[in-house]
Amino acid sequence: MNATPPAPHPDPRTPAVLYPLQPDHPDLVAPFASLVQRTGARRLWLCQSFKAEPHQVLAHLAGMGHSTPVGTSVTLLPLRHPYEAALQARSLALVTGQPVVAGFGIGNPGFVSGLTGSPYASPRTAVRDYLTSVRALLDGETVAHDGPYHQMHGGLLPLDHAPVEVGAGVLRPGMARTAGEVADVAITWMTPPSYVEGTLLPALDAGAQGRPARPRIATAVHVALARPGRDPRRLALAAAGTHLQVPHYADMLRRAGVLVDPHDPHDPTGTADALLAGQVVVTGTAREIAEALDGYRRAGVDELMLNPSGVLLTEGVHAAVADLEEILAACDSILPRPRQDAAA
Repeated sequence: MNATPPAPHPDPRTPAVLYPLQPDHPDLVAPFASLVQRTGARRLWLCQSFKAEPHQVLAHLAGMGHSTPVGTSVTLLPLRHPYEAALQARSLALVTGQPVVAGFGIGNPGFVSGLTGSPYASPRTAVRDYLTSVRALLDGETVAHDGPYHQMHGGLLPLDHAPVEVGAGVLRPGMARTAGEVADVAITWMTPPSYVEGTLLPALDAGAQGRPARPRIATAVHVALARPGRDPRRLALAAAGTHLQVPHYADMLRRAGVLVDPHDPHDPTGTADALLAGQVVVTGTAREIAEALDGYRRAGVDELMLNPSGVLLTEGVHAAVADLEEILAACDSILPRPRQDAAA
C-alpha cells in the first residue's frame, strides 16, 4: 500500500492524536493513523496494551503505509530491560522512518510486584536509572550500570534511524523533578492546565538545572464535541473511567483542586462536573475546545495529545475520528499565522 503523503504541519503546536484503548487488532487503530496522515496531526500515540503490543501495532501500521511520527504513552518498566526498550524504540524509528517518543512509566505497585517480586522501593530511582540507560544506549554509548533495579554492561550495535526521544510518565512534582533530570519529554495524563503551570513546570525546571533545557511537556487531554443527544457528564465519566480509582491519579487531581469521588454512587454528576470544570475533560464546539486547548499551551504544554476516550467507548471508532478531525481543523484555524509582507 502506498502511504498518503502527510499534510504539511501548519504549526509545531498542531496537536497529536492518541488511540487510548488496548486494541484487539491493528485495524482498529488504522483510522487514527490515517487521520494523522490526512490532517498533518503531530503524532500518533498508543498506550501500554496487554492485548496487541503497541510497538508491534505501530510497526504493522507502518507496513500498511501509515508511516507517521509515533509515541508510546507509556510502556511499563517491569515489562522489559532497558536494553530491550532501547532496541524496540529504535527499531520503530527504523521501520516507520519517522521520529519516535519512547515513553516509560512505573505501573501500579501490585503490577510491579507481580513481575519483579516486590514493588520499587524508590520509583523515582527506578525511572532515573532506566531512562538514563535507555538514553545512553540510543546515543551509541556503552553503558556500565549496577543498580538496585537493573544491571547493564554493553551497548547497541550501530544503526542509522530516525530520532528517538525518551519520555517519562509524570503526574506529581517528585516524578517531574526526576523527569527534569533525565527525560527528553515529560508525559502527563489528565493534568489540568493550572496544575501543569503551577506545579509540574516548576518541578521540571528544578530537576533540569544544569541541563541545556527542560524536557518538553506532552499532555493527553480528554476531548468530546458537543453534539445533539450527547450528555457531557456521561462522556466525562466514561473518559476518566478507572483512572479515578487509581491512587496516584486521585492524589494528583486533589492537588490540582479537582474534587472527585468515584466511590460515591449518590453523586456521579458531582464527579463529572468537577472533571468538566477543571478541564480534565474538555467539551463544547470544535472552536471552544480549540480555545481551551490553547490554554494548555499557554500553561507550558508543548505537545497536546487529543484523547477521545469518552466518545470512543460510547459511540465507536468512527465517531471518535470524526470528532478529532473537526477539533484538529479548529485548532489549525486559531493558530496565529505569520505576517504577510505588505510589499509581496
